[in-house]
Amino acid sequence: MKIPSFSMFKALLCATVASLVMVGGVSHADPEDLPDIGSPAQAMLTLEEEYQIGRMIVRGLRDQDQILEDPEVTEYIRSLGFKLSSQAHDGAQRFNFFMVRDNAINAFALPGGFIGVNTGLLLKTEDESELAGVLAHEIAHVTQRHIARSIAAQSRSSLVSTAAMLAAILVGAAAGGGDAAMAGVAAAQSLAIQQQISFTRSNETEADRVGLGFLARSGFDPNGMPRFFETMSRLGGSSELNIPEMLRTHPVSHTRIAETKERAAQLDVAPAPQSVSYALTRERLRVLSTPAGEDPRAYYAATINNEPDATPAQVYGQGLALMMAGQPAKAVPIFERLRSADPTMLQYHTALGQAQLQAKDGKASIQTLKRATELFPRNVAVTIRYAETLMQTGDSKKAHEILLDLFNTVPPTPEQAKLTAQAANAAGDVADSYYYMSEYHIMSGDLLLAVNQLQLALAVPKISEVQRARFEARLDEIQQALPKRAARRPIEASNGDGRRRAN
Repeated sequence: MKIPSFSMFKALLCATVASLVMVGGVSHADPEDLPDIGSPAQAMLTLEEEYQIGRMIVRGLRDQDQILEDPEVTEYIRSLGFKLSSQAHDGAQRFNFFMVRDNAINAFALPGGFIGVNTGLLLKTEDESELAGVLAHEIAHVTQRHIARSIAAQSRSSLVSTAAMLAAILVGAAAGGGDAAMAGVAAAQSLAIQQQISFTRSNETEADRVGLGFLARSGFDPNGMPRFFETMSRLGGSSELNIPEMLRTHPVSHTRIAETKERAAQLDVAPAPQSVSYALTRERLRVLSTPAGEDPRAYYAATINNEPDATPAQVYGQGLALMMAGQPAKAVPIFERLRSADPTMLQYHTALGQAQLQAKDGKASIQTLKRATELFPRNVAVTIRYAETLMQTGDSKKAHEILLDLFNTVPPTPEQAKLTAQAANAAGDVADSYYYMSEYHIMSGDLLLAVNQLQLALAVPKISEVQRARFEARLDEIQQALPKRAARRPIEASNGDGRRRAN
């Protein structure tokens, strides 16, 4: 099946998340004075249906390698996002934060609490409160059910076509995509034209107001939100060709900037110091997003004339640039100095372990990362880097053990579930390897492939009774979630010689 292009998914996003378009000003209501968002939105679209739609879109982004799968960056953006979303006081709403591999300045909320931030946007922020302001705004779109409310605001005839679109998307998501899902995308594109601007202005006003409350209660400077609006306004310039993507979906007016400034001034907040992790993540992204053919060392050569005068984040970025340029041995002493100066920053430990491994010193890498796991027990980024080193140095069994210990406590991302499957397979636990791959496909939204992997797991000789019971229970659960037609479809499985057979 041909995967829909990123622009197609953005068309779907714009149609279902029309609440992102705004021009108007902000009322002077109290930040806690939230509207009643009950029955109309919930009757049109449940939280579970929103989640399935959002998961399908994220799966398409992942299939096209648009999602940045970097443990340290993911750990930071999820930590920041959860710190803000914890102020929403809505236990029924799930959130999932991820970075998009795109230098365009943009951020977006998808149905189901999936919030994406482009690398280009994070690099354009000047401090953590500006980034937090963007995330808080997108979180507010989710908590206020703007997607479902946008749909409920349509005319009766629009509701009929919208319901048909949602049904097509949901069936496509459950059955692994296909023509039904593509039909839903096409319907969504046409539906976007019908969206009422007045309603979306209201959504944006509300997202600003509610988001400022999230910022303040999380200990961030609420002025970060209007400051970034001013940055976006300056970037817009006079030529429409140069307008950043985020300005096209989040227009910024002088009235909006003034009124968010006024709101922020009314919030009595003593902002906490900016986290070191923000600065380190910014430099990590700067290196990771270096365009093909360019040398990441060039930026730091121009910025750092003398290491003692550089910030720790700049020195960290310089070390990463050396690694990317194929000089890990030169990066090792840089990360050793950073770690000695501040052993509380896990990024220094993981970077040192990676540099040592790339410099062919596997023993030192294992020692570094083992020590890091003792300092930061069950930290996702540290455990992932330790497991990767163990696998590359021939101890896949240990890698499998520490990944299981971690993910029995912390829900993994799809890529982390896949890594666990690879570790299990390398350790000789083939049945569990199939099981973890089924979990990867479940999280990615491809239930048919998840069924396939579980059937393969059940076919492995001499599996234990505990394994069999677990595999069968999960298989029954998935098959009940499949549409009836998809559940009856024959599932292909490998017969071990590279060919496929139908069960």
